Amino acid sequence: MELRILRYFLAVAREQNITKAAESLHITQPTLSKQLMDLEDELGKKLFVRGSRKITLTEEGEFLRQRAQEIVSLAEKTQAALSSEGKDVAGDLYIGCGETEGMRILVRAMKELSAAYPQIRYHLYSGNDEDVSLRLNQGLVDFGLFVGETDLEKYDYIKLPYADIWGLLLRKDHPLAARSSIAPHDLEGIPLLCSRQTLERNELSGWLGRDFGQLSVLSTHNLIRNVTIMVEEGLGAAVTIDRLVNTEGTQLTFRPFEPPVTADSILAWKKHRILSKPAEKFLEFLQKVV
Repeated sequence: MELRILRYFLAVAREQNITKAAESLHITQPTLSKQLMDLEDELGKKLFVRGSRKITLTEEGEFLRQRAQEIVSLAEKTQAALSSEGKDVAGDLYIGCGETEGMRILVRAMKELSAAYPQIRYHLYSGNDEDVSLRLNQGLVDFGLFVGETDLEKYDYIKLPYADIWGLLLRKDHPLAARSSIAPHDLEGIPLLCSRQTLERNELSGWLGRDFGQLSVLSTHNLIRNVTIMVEEGLGAAVTIDRLVNTEGTQLTFRPFEPPVTADSILAWKKHRILSKPAEKFLEFLQKVV
């Protein structure tokens, strides 16, 4: 498969229309149609369902769309890095970020780096540790910011001087909100909203004294934003880390676990990988900040 054909495929997937896709690509409709049919023949799979008004992707087509986006993104990232070699430090820096207030440390390094090298551009991708690790392993980001327990065998890393505090995000009228902290036995019978990562890694089991999944887990999630609404509406209490949600002026509050449970912030990059110039400089400035 050629990159050019993958870009054609992505254009059709985006526009859901051959004519519009051909116009955006500045090629003729018959040429584009033939390229797509050749791609289906090459793969031996039907990629599109051609309706009267729009084109939709088959299951195989949706799989290819995801992989094609990754391949094209990686190719463009590689080309940009190579074209900047030998010039002033410029180009793109890609960072995958878990949700943590520790991100401020990276931002401080980015601010100083921008002052010294204003032609560097930053591209952030937010997700849980699984999302960040996947993009880091595929070369789609230069660095990954991880929170809590993480398998670091494949990475070089810096442990940032910041640790998040685990606890519960509650409505202020919740019975547990009257307490200054939350003990393990307080969670019995409480509907909990918990991240999939926390359940899969069972990283709070030591504090709880048993498998965290044995509690009343009402829902799971990967990011906290929509969960905040669920807590506001009284659906349950969210197991999370402090300072992800600004509770000032809201009906929400945060109560830490007792004994305290913390989660380290770690910036990692793949071992034995040659970093781009912007990535090298970012690491240099981050080490100064740390």
